[in-house]
Formats: sequence, C-alpha cells, structure tokens
Amino acid sequence: MFAVALWTESSQRLILARDRLGIKPLYTCFRGSDLYFGSELKALFIHPEIDRRLSLDGLDCYLSLNYVPSPWTMVEGIEKLQPGHWLEWKAGKVRSEAYWQLIVKPEGRTDRESAKEKLDLLLTESMREHLLSDVPLGVWLSGGIDSSTILHYAAAAAGRRLRTYSISFKGRSFDETPYAREVAEHYGTEHEELDLRPDEVDLENAIEQFADYMDEPNADGGALPVWFLSKLTRQTATVVLSGEGADEIFGGYLTQAADILAGQVRKLPRSVLRIVRRGAEFLPVSDDKISFEYKAKRFLEGLLLEPARAHTFWNGTFSDQQKRSLVAAVLPPSFEALLAEMNAHDGGLAAYLWFDQKFFLPDDILMKVDRMSMAHSIEVRPPFLDHRIAEFAAQLPNSFKISRGHQKVLLRELMRSKLPRTVTRRKKIGLDFPAHDWLRGPLHGVLADTFADAEARYSDFFNFEVIRTCIAAHLNRRANLGYHLWGLMMLFLWMKRWRIQTVAKSQAVGALEPILTSM
Repeated sequence: MFAVALWTESSQRLILARDRLGIKPLYTCFRGSDLYFGSELKALFIHPEIDRRLSLDGLDCYLSLNYVPSPWTMVEGIEKLQPGHWLEWKAGKVRSEAYWQLIVKPEGRTDRESAKEKLDLLLTESMREHLLSDVPLGVWLSGGIDSSTILHYAAAAAGRRLRTYSISFKGRSFDETPYAREVAEHYGTEHEELDLRPDEVDLENAIEQFADYMDEPNADGGALPVWFLSKLTRQTATVVLSGEGADEIFGGYLTQAADILAGQVRKLPRSVLRIVRRGAEFLPVSDDKISFEYKAKRFLEGLLLEPARAHTFWNGTFSDQQKRSLVAAVLPPSFEALLAEMNAHDGGLAAYLWFDQKFFLPDDILMKVDRMSMAHSIEVRPPFLDHRIAEFAAQLPNSFKISRGHQKVLLRELMRSKLPRTVTRRKKIGLDFPAHDWLRGPLHGVLADTFADAEARYSDFFNFEVIRTCIAAHLNRRANLGYHLWGLMMLFLWMKRWRIQTVAKSQAVGALEPILTSM
C-alpha cells in the first residue's frame, strides 16, 4: 500500500502514483499549469489559491452512495488519483494512465480443490509479507470468517503469541464478541475488547473529531466503532492486520446475494411487486440494524429499480427523487455515469463485484479504515488485498463466490477444517453501530445541534423543511432514517469544520411529499 510522489530534478518531472487497490489516498488539484497534491485534503486547503466550494458531482454521488467515488471529491476542483493509476506532470503538462486494472472475468471451468490449494498458498505468502514489522503488531478480530482467517494464517507464520482486539455491543443482537472470544481462545491470543456503550465511551467527542480526520464526509456507520477500535489498539500495538477486502473479492455482502435473488423475483409482474412493497410498510419499525423489517423494506423497494441502481440503493440512502427534494440546485448526472459504467460490464454477479471493488472498497471501506486508524497513528494492513489474491479471485467462477444462498463459498470451504465450526457456519453481521436507536437517544443532542447550525449556514442550498420532516418521522418511529440522518450530519459537520461554500441556487426545491412516501 502506498501513495508516492517522485521528483526528478534534472528533467523537472513529477510522477504521482497510488497503490493498486486504493488503500492509501492521494489528492490532486490543478490551477492553470500548476499542480497541487497531498495525501490529505487539509494539506491542500492550506494553500490560499485553492477554493473550498462544494462539488455538485461529489454531492450527487454522496447522497446516493454514502461516499464519494473516485475521481471526484466533495470539493470542486480537487480530485482523487484513482487506485492503480500514475500521473505525470512536466512543464505544466499532465498525463495519467492506469498501470494496473482488475478485470473481473470468471473462467468457465476451474477445479475447486486446485483453487483451494492456490488460495491457501496465496494467503500464506501474503501473510508472511504483511507480518514484517519492527513495532508491536496485532489483529482486529470480529469472530467472522474474514478476520478469523487472517488470524489463522498470522498465527501460523508469526511463531509467537499475537494480540487481538474487538469491539463489543453487549445486549445487542448483532454483538459478535462471543465469536471473537472463541477464536481468540482457539489461537491463544492476548485478547482485548471494548464495550461500545454510550455510557462507557465519549461518542460526542469522537464524532466532533471526525470532520478533522475524515478528509471527506463518509456516511458509513462503521467509522464509529473503527475509531474506538483504533483507540483501544494504540495502547499496545501500532500495526494491525484486518480482514478488509474479502467481501468485495469473494462475494460476501448481503447486497450481492440480494442482486442474485432479485434477478429471480423480478420475473413476477411489476404490479405484484408494487403490492408486496406497499404491504411491507405495515411492518413494525425496529431499532435493530439487522432487523427483518429494515432489510425487507429496502430489498422490496430495490426490486422496483433497474438492477444496477438497486445494487447501490440497497447499501445507500437517498433515491433520485429524494435528492431532488433535498437540494436547491440541479445536480449533475455523476451518479448516473457510475451506473452506466456498471451496465457496460457483462451483467450478473461479475458486474456488481467489479463496482464494489472499483468504488465501494477504496472510497468507502478503505477510506474509513485509513482515516480512523491514522487518527490514532495505527497502520492497518489488509492481507486479502494483496493484488495476487485479488487477481486470483477475479477469475474464479461465480459459483465459487455465491451459490445457493451461501456466500464466500471457496473461502469457507478452505477454512472449514481450520477454524471453529461456529465461524464458518454463521452469517456475516459486520462492524457498525445502532444508528436508528442512538440517533433517537444518546446522539439526538448532537443531531439536533448539528442540523440547527447547518440550517443557519446553508438554508439557501439545502431544504431544511424536508430535513426537519425526516427527523420528526425518525423520532416518532414512522420510519427508520438513521443512516440518512447520519450521512447528512457527517456532511454538515465536515462543511462547517472546513468552511465549505455552497454554489448559488439555480432551481427551486421539489415538493415534500415524495421524500416522505418513499422512505
């Protein structure tokens, strides 16, 4: 993982490059023939010639996806160098190309046993390289198959007792610490965990610091537990291994399974789908992020969208109609351009995996982990993202990834004889926080203060009548809008911290009704 700038004095030539999978960031800004660059947005903000105007391209994508995909950022005129790309500046002239591209193209026939042997070898080699460290090293452990696999190979290669760290949500249905403890005991690690309860940690202080360290707003709720996990880790280690990347390359996300299921369900008449969707509105509103009600409503609404749009909607927030109600400007079709890229690939699982690896992985998952960990001077290494493993996975048949409702099939088969059965048989939960519940409870004060301040600053650009209606619907349990509100809160805190200016109003805002009836 790297972001590098190479300057040749004799030829006055600059080369910028970013690692293949986008683990580390690199920002660029052009002013005439001049090039400004840095590994953080705040490095560019220091320069007086660089404006801080809100990017409509970035905003259009953010409101749909919860993150800003490369090459855009949330600041007009500043871009991210895309993963696997280099850029040359010489005498004011610029050119850029990809030096590496991941092509997700499953091969027709592959022997499963040979594939398992190859994956075992690749993981062993990757782990040997990732363990090189002159400072204390540990493993982030959730008890899921990804982090447990990392621990298995790390324990075999390290030749010493390892440290492991996990976040606990005691009393919640999505608490994974019992599994993490089981795996830690299985490998004899020095295990530490932190109970992420509002009365045990300072949530408000952490959220206030996000705007400083995040560079760009990110609505991924996993940022909060990663912040505290990094803080816990820093007490005894400065390098950790994590399981990031396995879901994207081996097919581990619920959205990817939903894509396949939806392909079958969409064969029903649309009139039937609309009736079922309306019936889901009568399901009770739950605070549980993994509740049947929340997932069912989201899935059924996505069935009425075209496949590429549904794939992003299931993991996103606002629909196109809702975005038009929120913003008093004409947003460019940037998000549409991303969907067109996805549609340009062969349909099916390969296209969704390509999208998740090109955009969701670097611009959401890796961005979140890098910023929250580096805020505590922690270096996070993801062994699954060795490019040789990514290239190997890209050629695997779809059935080696998702088959008959089972996900990460090849990885699970490889690890079945190595890990405790409870790990390989259980479903993925994921590191997140109870956004719906906490924004009604312990974080309601932060939410209210943030939106009140934002309305005083940005009421000429955002429609706060719509936002207030959304808040009321959430607080009154008419709808679960925790992730929608969390994303807007992260955006407003970031804009305030860095004094981001909005563009001039160019169009009247839409009606209120569409955003209420479709959430």
